[in-house]
Amino acid sequence: MADCIRVPLLLLLMCIVSARLIRGDSNAAMKHVGHLDNPQNPGGGPVPAGLNQVLSERNQGAGASLPRKRSAGWKLSEEAVCRDDLTRLCPKHSWNNNLAVLECLQDKKEETEIAAECNHLLWNYKLNLTTDPKFESVAMEVCKTTISEIKECAVEEPGKGYLVSCLVDHRSNISDYQCNQYITKMTTIVFGNYRLICGFTEKCREDINTLRCGSISTEEKDIHSQGEVIACLEKGLVREAEEQPGAHPIKENCKKAIMRIAELSSDDFHLDRYLYFACRDDRERFCENTLAGEGRVYKCLFNHKFEEAMSERCREALTTRQKLIAQDYKVSYSLAKACKSDLRKYRCSVDTNMPRAREARLSYLLLCLESAVHRGRMVSGECQGEMMDYRRMLMEDFSLSPEIVLHCRSEIEGHCSGLHRKGRTLHCLMRVGRGDMGAIDQTCQRALQALIQEADPGADYRIDRALNEACESVIQTACKHIRNGDPMILSCLMEHLYTEKMVEDCEHRLLELQYFIARDWKLDPILYKKCQGDASRLCHTHGWNETNEMMPAGAIFSCLYRHAYRSVEQGRRLSRDCKVEVQRILHQRALDVKLDPELQKRCMTDLGKWCSEKTEPGQELECLQDRLEDLVSECREVVANLTELESEDIQIEALLMRACEPVIQAYCHEVADNQIDTGDLMECLVQNKHQKEMNEKCAVGVTHFQLVQIKDFRFSYKFKTACKEDVLKLCPNIKKKVDVVICLSTTVRNDTLQDIKEQRVSVKCRKQLRVEEVEMSEDIRLDPELYDSCKQDMAKLCPNVAYGNAQVIECLKEKKHSLTPRCHQRIFKLQEVEMADPDLDYQLIRVCKHMIKRFCTDSEGKNVLQCLKQNKNSELMDPKCKQMITKRQITQNTDYRLNPVLKKACKADIPKFCNSILGKVTADSELEGQVISCLKLKYADQRLSPDCEDQIRVILQESALDYRLDPQLQLHCTDEITQLCPEEAAAQEQTGQVEECLKVNLLKIKQEPCKKEVLNILKESKADIFVDPVLHTACALDIKHHCAAIPPGRGRQMSCLMEALQDKRVRLQPECKKRLQDRIDMWSYAAKVAPAEGFAELAMQVMTSPSKNYILTVIGTAVALLFLMGLFCGRFTKRVTQELKDRWIDFIHSPAVLGFIAVGLPGRRRPLAEPEMRLEAGDKRK
Repeated sequence: MADCIRVPLLLLLMCIVSARLIRGDSNAAMKHVGHLDNPQNPGGGPVPAGLNQVLSERNQGAGASLPRKRSAGWKLSEEAVCRDDLTRLCPKHSWNNNLAVLECLQDKKEETEIAAECNHLLWNYKLNLTTDPKFESVAMEVCKTTISEIKECAVEEPGKGYLVSCLVDHRSNISDYQCNQYITKMTTIVFGNYRLICGFTEKCREDINTLRCGSISTEEKDIHSQGEVIACLEKGLVREAEEQPGAHPIKENCKKAIMRIAELSSDDFHLDRYLYFACRDDRERFCENTLAGEGRVYKCLFNHKFEEAMSERCREALTTRQKLIAQDYKVSYSLAKACKSDLRKYRCSVDTNMPRAREARLSYLLLCLESAVHRGRMVSGECQGEMMDYRRMLMEDFSLSPEIVLHCRSEIEGHCSGLHRKGRTLHCLMRVGRGDMGAIDQTCQRALQALIQEADPGADYRIDRALNEACESVIQTACKHIRNGDPMILSCLMEHLYTEKMVEDCEHRLLELQYFIARDWKLDPILYKKCQGDASRLCHTHGWNETNEMMPAGAIFSCLYRHAYRSVEQGRRLSRDCKVEVQRILHQRALDVKLDPELQKRCMTDLGKWCSEKTEPGQELECLQDRLEDLVSECREVVANLTELESEDIQIEALLMRACEPVIQAYCHEVADNQIDTGDLMECLVQNKHQKEMNEKCAVGVTHFQLVQIKDFRFSYKFKTACKEDVLKLCPNIKKKVDVVICLSTTVRNDTLQDIKEQRVSVKCRKQLRVEEVEMSEDIRLDPELYDSCKQDMAKLCPNVAYGNAQVIECLKEKKHSLTPRCHQRIFKLQEVEMADPDLDYQLIRVCKHMIKRFCTDSEGKNVLQCLKQNKNSELMDPKCKQMITKRQITQNTDYRLNPVLKKACKADIPKFCNSILGKVTADSELEGQVISCLKLKYADQRLSPDCEDQIRVILQESALDYRLDPQLQLHCTDEITQLCPEEAAAQEQTGQVEECLKVNLLKIKQEPCKKEVLNILKESKADIFVDPVLHTACALDIKHHCAAIPPGRGRQMSCLMEALQDKRVRLQPECKKRLQDRIDMWSYAAKVAPAEGFAELAMQVMTSPSKNYILTVIGTAVALLFLMGLFCGRFTKRVTQELKDRWIDFIHSPAVLGFIAVGLPGRRRPLAEPEMRLEAGDKRK
């Protein structure tokens, strides 16, 4: 028995060729086998004597159990016990060949009954045939030439039973036809019954009995039950590997014997008796045209394993065989043959004496050869084809991976039962691993990750059948330009994720697979190919299938992108090709937060706490960015790093880029095509956020990014790059972007005001600072302090106003009188900044953009508003811009601090003349135009400095045309305007008609504050005719004709017109004459109702009177006469009593005298008509 231990086991391998020969060249095979069964050579030549003797003895022994002795030419077909079965089941032409009869009878279907005596006869025949020690001599005779050619077989010691084993090992090198036929044909006999395999019974007897796999007694004659014994042992071996409950540990020797039998039967499925009978019908159904041999039928059946028409029993048998292949790749003949040289070349099969060692596992073979492929090494195409078949097999059926079955049992039972076909269970487990269906055990997660690496579907999407079927339509439409099977197909699918071309089922399958690919950078073959050199140099990685505890696979990509974006050392940068791939991966990961392993790991708690309701694509990351201050430190750090990365390359935000495609194509295509780490694209999108091509999704995405940027100045790449050194030097320990901007802008402003030659903020930082300030002015949310201060006011006063285009800010400005004190204070400070630098007034710049280009191209930013005001009344001025300019003028006139030019010009005049007003208000409260009104009165009194006077004149001229520019008038005369001048106030174009209406209706005004304001207007108009637009318009021609040489201001042109009015030689225009006479009457009335209070005011009235020169001449003449009379005559009157002195003072202050002074020349016509004058004259004479 010792001599036959090796021979029968290796004889099993001869089945690989037998089926091909039996099916492919039946006649030749039968002829050759006939040589063994009959003493005469059918070709006429004698059979070797040794062979005749062996066959004769063997044939006689085969029939030893029968009552009569057989002749040397004995045939099975001559036996009466088998004649009926032979006639019924086997074709007549095979009767003369014992082996053909044997094959025919033992391969019949299970339901076909064979007589018990015939069964016993066949059993004894095969047993004697395979155990005869003289069998080797026949091989030596038939294969004499072959043995001499194969050195390994020539040195085998005769009589030990090793010769045939050696011939089987080298069967592929046997060229002699007869030898090949002999070695191949005889192996089919052995597989009829496991007990014919020498040594198998002894090795597995105990396990067969323990597992109840069948009887091992020779009296058991059921041929078809014998294959089930081995099948039972194979299933027990699988259960043990999967550590199933109740699994029996099979002895090591039996394990090796089982795997050896599976290996030897890998060539032809006929030799796996259980699978052959289980799948015979399925073979005819699916693989009818597939030739037997070299494992082709196995592969064909594997490919149809999950077809609906496949019988369940065959599917079960195929699965068992696939599980054995997973434990030892040599159980697959085609794989072992195709990859034999590659395995040896890349040292993937080190210990061939241990068939179930680590090196024998299919997973190890795949990883080893995939590593060679990914490193660019040459692996034969045939081997790669076989590898792909088995990688697909692993992805289709999770049960082929013992680790998945063992460690994911609870997940399968709880979430994925009943989905085992076509890879659906595996994808279900992937979905559980993503966290979409609850928590997953870490051992199961690791088993899934290992399986994905073994199958490597990233290299060819077709390996993943579930993905292939789900995404077929998408690939045909969106990725048809890419070669079928190219790794870029997966990248193409990711680029079309969440687009109209993507279908839901494909989306789910794709994200499930990408979740695991994202956790091992090697599983993206393009990334690995382009970056393996950089990863080895910078991240200290090892081989494709090797691990490194110091740098796990999930951390390699983080290392790569840090060097892609942050390393400034010359030798630490990534290569260009690698950086492109890193950017591609980042773009894909931005589509789903779960595709970023580090982010998901560190932010799991925060995602559940803050973002559980954010389920739309991209919302989870936006949620984390919005909640940045609330996140735990480790999550905040990774979100901040990712946000900082996005600021440098906003194209990472793939969803945002898709939404903004129209705007990018229209306005930003140049920076989008040429952007290299500059952040220009986002800046362009911000600048064009309100273009007509901008859609809501893009606008929301851009605004979100702006809101995120204010949390940390590092989130704005261009600002960080330009101002990093300035921030460290001038604003240390300040992190929020808005605070950094305020700090730097304050420094710039202070340096400018102090006329410092070398400003502390660098030029490049000042330039970028301007961009940031303009962007922040566009949306109130970009100014957190303002937003928080005015949140209640926005909800109450501007509930339906959009944030963009500074609309909310404009709404709050217009309703500032209704604001809460805190919000009012913030709005006032904002207006103060905007008036000092109109470039920061977003609404003004937006509305007047074209007008600025037309009128103010040469003006500096701070002078833009001044330029627009000067061109406000131009015929070319846009109405909307004109309206916006008027709003800003109204704002400026409410407080001198909002008019930088006035503030500078009147720096000395304001504290000198209006200090009482400044003392009544706080620094944060508005003055409502009080200081400007004060300056107006001083202008009328001609007491202002020249620069201040010029600015007040401009204000007077502007407010004379539009009453809304006079805050005090609008404040105190609102009711009067509504009641007395509704039509004038409703006019679209204000030309001073409201003021004129109030002047005309002065007597009807009841409220003193309003009356006082109108009287002030009258007083101011005496100082300059330009302040009275109605009068100026009526007298424009007369001024041109009679007063052209007289400069405006200080009442000079008004005095000229008055003199012309009194001069009978001068003929004024009727309208001018009428308006002048009306003004004289108004001034007279004003003097009566508002007399001068004190000598100073009286003197001021004289100085501002249109007849100032005349009055001063009269007064001077009178004083001179009195002086001369006193000089020559001395006192000739009595001392005046106190009573008379008082009466004289009263006379001077009388309305008549004041009216005389006020109206000047016109007063000379009726000075003595007043009773007070006569009274004073009489008293004086007395």
